[in-house]
Amino acid sequence: MSNNYTLDELTQKIAGWGVNRGILPNGDKSAQYYKTLEEVDELKIAIDEYDRVEAKDAIGDIFVTLVMQAECWGFTMEECVNQAWNEIKDRKGKMVNGQFLKAEDYDAL
Repeated sequence: MSNNYTLDELTQKIAGWGVNRGILPNGDKSAQYYKTLEEVDELKIAIDEYDRVEAKDAIGDIFVTLVMQAECWGFTMEECVNQAWNEIKDRKGKMVNGQFLKAEDYDAL
């Protein structure tokens, strides 16, 4: 049976899981970085194979590794995403070949 939680509840559960597994509070930031890269590679394979089930799993796993990374730094995901949002919310740019480019990036082309 599957439970559905809010993203905030899941983030808290993931952090607790990290504590229970001994990853937190003293996890290695570099080790978590490499774990994220491993999961990103799995996402790339899912994209290449258009495997929606594996893509969903990989995206979730990437989020888990990012929660661990944030916690290793003493950040919350809310803090990290708020900072990112505040940086991008007014960003101007355009889509080029399926990718959003910041105005300053495509103006330099």
